[in-house]
Amino acid sequence: MRVVVKISGSVFPESLETGLIKSYAAELRTLRAEGHELAVVTGGGANARNYIRALRELGGSESHCDEIGIRVSRLNALLLISALGDAAHPLVPEDLGQLLAYFSTGRIVVMGGLQPGHSTNAVAALVAEAIGAGLLLNATDVDGIYTADPKADPSARKLDEIRTQELLRMVLGGPLWAGAYELIDPVAVGIIARSKIPALVVDGMDPKNLTRALRGERIGTRIIP
Repeated sequence: MRVVVKISGSVFPESLETGLIKSYAAELRTLRAEGHELAVVTGGGANARNYIRALRELGGSESHCDEIGIRVSRLNALLLISALGDAAHPLVPEDLGQLLAYFSTGRIVVMGGLQPGHSTNAVAALVAEAIGAGLLLNATDVDGIYTADPKADPSARKLDEIRTQELLRMVLGGPLWAGAYELIDPVAVGIIARSKIPALVVDGMDPKNLTRALRGERIGTRIIP
């Protein structure tokens, strides 16, 4: 199967401890050896947010904040590429044309952001659209989509599945500036809907959830286009 994996920036903590990155690399290598074709998009995480905060304090524009977030996400991509070794294409794509060229080599392609105004969730959806992926896996810091923020609302209920129309209503009105993108943003939802991309949100703190998802186990929240 062709699979796009969006790895949350939370996998790349401020301290840049490498244990979880190594575990992801091992899991991705195994999936590739099993015949899956993989593209990975990495988020910016805490380090991107720190740079963005500092840039705003220094008077930087929102477009510059977007640009710095993109650069940090690409640094995270380079970390994962290093951990993957020969299984990964050595370069980080900076546009969809490069993505398609690198993907054609049969190696795992790892990339960060693409352009200002697009979250890495939106980039992952674009990548899935471009390569005709059979699944978009969003590995994040929660175990699925909830009726409210589970970190702030203990009564929040996890959803086993959700349609894109309902998901769009949930995310509209959320923060859309750099460093504040929520679990998923309207642009990503729109791309999933228009190309009918099967998508699944899973707990990214356990890399083995990638394999569980591809085996069809009932985990996370399935987004129905």
